[in-house]
Amino acid sequence: MAFKATLGFFAALTITALLSAGAARAEPVKLVGFGDSLMAGYQLPASDAFPVKLQAALREKGYEVEIANAGVSGDTSSGGLARLDWSIPDGTRGVILELGANDALRGIAPEETEKNLDAMLTRLKERGIAVLLAGMMAPPNMGPDYGERFNGIYQRLAQKHGATLYPFFLDGVVTKANLQLEDGMHPNTEGVDVMVQTMLPTAETFLKSITAGE
Repeated sequence: MAFKATLGFFAALTITALLSAGAARAEPVKLVGFGDSLMAGYQLPASDAFPVKLQAALREKGYEVEIANAGVSGDTSSGGLARLDWSIPDGTRGVILELGANDALRGIAPEETEKNLDAMLTRLKERGIAVLLAGMMAPPNMGPDYGERFNGIYQRLAQKHGATLYPFFLDGVVTKANLQLEDGMHPNTEGVDVMVQTMLPTAETFLKSITAGE
């Protein structure tokens, strides 16, 4: 009788351990979408913001992932740097870093933008947080000199820090009036859908790089 009781105890212990291991494996990968109004979902329902829709698209692909929305409308690279530490909670595995559009619109020196983004990438690396760097392009009205200085920022920083690069966050939307709000700068709901589908392969690669070896 004692033998059977002992056997039952160990069987229960084994089942509990297996269930616990399964629960651990099911723990979602926590990401943060960190950026400006393009990330925040300017003038859109919260459910239509880019991080929410990207999370849904990744889950449809079978990935266990949670993407928090840490976008702040009007944010510049200096504003992002100032709030980075408290906006990215412990336990975050990866950050989709999207900043620089407002810098370009305000004519901030590209060297300053690069310096701020460089500092953000450095801090995140120190915390062991992977980065998917979403690039931006300077508006044409800023002139060719400004554009040349600004547009190369993201490629250089991705190479320097070993970050995953998505060259242009507004790819597929920027020249399409039907995918933008009336201001001609921000995506509408359909525009966000296009952005998500266009970025999805890169986001999948990013997720796989985070979870490799688990």
